[in-house]
Amino acid sequence: MSERPPISPRSPRAALEPEQVPPPPKRSDHARNPLVIAGNAIITIIIVAMIGAGGVYVYGRQALKTPGPLEEEKIVNIPARAGKGDIAETLLREGVIDANRWVFIGSVFALQASSELKPGEYLFQKHANLRDVIGTIVEGKVVQHSVTMPEGLTSEQIVGRLTDNELFAGSIREMPREGTLLPETYKFPRGTSRDQVIQRMQQAQKRVLAEIWERRNADIPVKTPEQLVTLASIVEKETGKADERSRVAAVFVNRLRQKMKLQSDPTIIYGIVGGKGTLGRPIKRSEIQQPSPYNTYVVEGLPPGPIANPGRASLEATANPARTRDLFFVADGTGGHSFTETYDAHQKNVARLRAMEKAVQNDAVEPSDDAPAPASAAAVPADANAATGTAAKPAPAKRARPAAPARQGAAQSSTTPPVVQQ
Repeated sequence: MSERPPISPRSPRAALEPEQVPPPPKRSDHARNPLVIAGNAIITIIIVAMIGAGGVYVYGRQALKTPGPLEEEKIVNIPARAGKGDIAETLLREGVIDANRWVFIGSVFALQASSELKPGEYLFQKHANLRDVIGTIVEGKVVQHSVTMPEGLTSEQIVGRLTDNELFAGSIREMPREGTLLPETYKFPRGTSRDQVIQRMQQAQKRVLAEIWERRNADIPVKTPEQLVTLASIVEKETGKADERSRVAAVFVNRLRQKMKLQSDPTIIYGIVGGKGTLGRPIKRSEIQQPSPYNTYVVEGLPPGPIANPGRASLEATANPARTRDLFFVADGTGGHSFTETYDAHQKNVARLRAMEKAVQNDAVEPSDDAPAPASAAAVPADANAATGTAAKPAPAKRARPAAPARQGAAQSSTTPPVVQQ
């Protein structure tokens, strides 16, 4: 058996004192290396950053998917040259988003759309979330506004409408030639320049005219597309009834073939006021034979150019008129016209119209020679029906003088029978 070491006697006080603790081991030189210290700090930072990024990712993902505050669809305009912060403020102000601007900016970066945001007017859907809002702006599908230009307006009238429309920007540098614009319903985003609108209308007119010219009746006495537009503009101003256009066109085509004057009241008006389009009063007797290159009571054949911008329907009716022998038409008192082949039959229709008018207005007084003559149906301005988006020009029954020979509108030809009596 091993012997125990002898126990040294201690005093009670020494026995109560703790034994001496051995010193800690000496730290190695490797642990005190600066590279190790820096590495530990970097790892710590990375771990903290990963935890933070994870939190941001979860929050951002939730923010992108959370339905927005919009209670109904809303159109919001994003100004040109607006930065991400400005866009965020606009969306917040309009109630499209409820996240603060920094969340919006962070979401833009997260979706890699920082350089893809486009200005314009956008339609945001009800309760659109942040991802949808940013996607709408990135796609650039701006709101398209419908703009209708009625048939039968002059180029000056169309330019006036474009100038007054706040949807468009810029000015029109040059007045387009008469008959070169196609009346139609177009769609444009807000801020489109007015020159671009004119260019689009001109391009549409060229395309439509080329198509119709290729399908025209080769027998019509019209030699060029420009002459077709000129004749179609007269047809456009004479009637707005779809079922009458081809018959009205046939009357003028038949007159051209027989070397008869067209005798169309709208040409008198255009010769007086030009591109303004409307006279604002009935035609006077003294204006019927007033010399003008556009007055078809004076000039032979077609005027030198269009008197308005005809629509597709009038162009097609003129290119392929009805196959009739009609040479005259007169208002029938119901908004339409009565067509006849002979002057005698035409006079009977005129007498019938006068009888209808007399029943309504039996106290008419014969005006003086310089007093206004009764206006034709074709003289009704296209603007009268502009609100409907069409250029409909119904032909109301007009007061005729018992002593005046039959004529179109307010004109009288001394050589050939007139085309219509209004």
